[in-house]
Amino acid sequence: MTSSLVRSVPVALFVSLLSACGGGDNPLPQLGAATAGTLASCASLATGFTFANTTITAASVVAAGTLNNAGQPVGEHCLVTGHMNQRVSTVDGDTYAIGFEMRMPTAWSGRFLYQGNGGIDGRVATADGSFGRVIENGLQKGFAVISSDAGHTNAQNPLFGVDPQARLDYGYQAVGTLTPMAKALIAAAYGRGPDRSYIGGTSNGGRHTMVAASRYATEYDGFLAISPGFNLPKAAVAQLYGAQQWATVATTTGVAPNFDLESALPQNERSLISQAILAKCDALDGAADGLVQDVEACRTAFNLARDVPTCLGPRDGTCLSAAQKTVIANVFAGARNSAGQPLYSGWPYDPGIVHDGWASWKFRNSVRGGRDPVAVAHIFTTPPMSTTALANTLDFALNFDFDVDAPKIFATSGIYTESAMSFMTPLNPTNLDTLRERGAKMIVVHGLSDGVFSVDDTTRWFNEANQRVGGVIADAVRLFRVPGMGHSGSGPSTDQFDGLDALVAWVESGVAPDRIEATARGAGNPAGANGDVPVTWSANRTRPLCPYPLVARYTGGDVERASSFMCAM
Repeated sequence: MTSSLVRSVPVALFVSLLSACGGGDNPLPQLGAATAGTLASCASLATGFTFANTTITAASVVAAGTLNNAGQPVGEHCLVTGHMNQRVSTVDGDTYAIGFEMRMPTAWSGRFLYQGNGGIDGRVATADGSFGRVIENGLQKGFAVISSDAGHTNAQNPLFGVDPQARLDYGYQAVGTLTPMAKALIAAAYGRGPDRSYIGGTSNGGRHTMVAASRYATEYDGFLAISPGFNLPKAAVAQLYGAQQWATVATTTGVAPNFDLESALPQNERSLISQAILAKCDALDGAADGLVQDVEACRTAFNLARDVPTCLGPRDGTCLSAAQKTVIANVFAGARNSAGQPLYSGWPYDPGIVHDGWASWKFRNSVRGGRDPVAVAHIFTTPPMSTTALANTLDFALNFDFDVDAPKIFATSGIYTESAMSFMTPLNPTNLDTLRERGAKMIVVHGLSDGVFSVDDTTRWFNEANQRVGGVIADAVRLFRVPGMGHSGSGPSTDQFDGLDALVAWVESGVAPDRIEATARGAGNPAGANGDVPVTWSANRTRPLCPYPLVARYTGGDVERASSFMCAM
């Protein structure tokens, strides 16, 4: 069985293309491999390196073992910190700059990695090239890695949104500004620039990556986008829609912090739904193993109204009220305005709904934490709203007008010459011609139980990009959907995988990723255990992540091993 998501793809051609790419028949240019180098200079970069509008604040050697990842020491490297384009805003009087740090290993692979960071930025994260719970991060692999705050500080979050330039830096210009500087810094440190350049990140970092694939395709050879929020303004509006829906069936009333949206669908009721999904869909891939690989078939196999008991009396964890079912159906169908027009994508039903991370995004970040209300009010709305959302995020969320307020993410006004949907999203998102034609590659990974950015939105983008080039997008771009995985990881899933190694092999050796092996991160995992892994699973369960539209199907043997599954329709 297939859904419209799959029917929109020329499947036979797509599968044939996947096979051809795996066999090395890719007609696109093949980029060469990076060659190793050795750090020639570090401390001298503090005073000896110059670049327009750039201030280097420090440069020093970091000894091996100072940083660790997954219990393993990170090697010796040079740490350079600084900022670019420092200015005083004429709008709010604050001082802004694009802060960064760059870590360059003594034993260099010849590669550069731009590390996109999450949330609404504002902090220079450790530039170690960590995307997910990997055993070996980018710095350990020999990449020279840069990380930035995208042009504002945590102290300026979210009110940096009143400054037009800070909006643009956050959206896309920080990446464009830092990239040539970083390459020049690498040349100063190693005596030559990088042979190959990569960009990657999760969540907002995935958005940065997808924006770069559109705007800066000539600067990068490989793109790794995990759980990408490439339509972030729309997704944030959808969270407010969800808040209003959940509020109608919440049982804990009052005002924040006593108003608890999670009482609309607490963990025991989410578990009820999760088990109902598994009962109908778990074995569709050939193995009843707690994972729904064939999400497309599950769309018709599972029906919320039919397959979850309806309460005839009070809610007791064994049933859902009719009102709850209506609300859940509305949320999963996607945010809409009063005319029924869609404002964001819908979502697939996946058993990962049971995990706490899903609840955190659906119930807490939309009101209590205030992440979505304040981002919508101050960063994504044009012109920015007053500070009302900061004072009462719950009130803002529950009174947001989807007819009047939602269209403001598309608006321009006065000094705000770009709308949020312009500065936050990829430019012509389905046009990846420049990327493809120069031999660059892109891997996108998205969890089926992501609670904030819908995998269906990412799948729609992929299908449209594929249709645009006549069904051959898999020669340069592949999408991997992870059953059970929440936002950027966790959930009852195999969420540990090395997308960076797969990307390098594709870019530099022409080895297309026909599957990526993923691990469940059970007890004892060196990168940290995932508490959502069921005790009935092997602690080291592995599964192949398959390039969409293929599905991991059981072929016999040990159900805990990836070798017992093949990627097939």
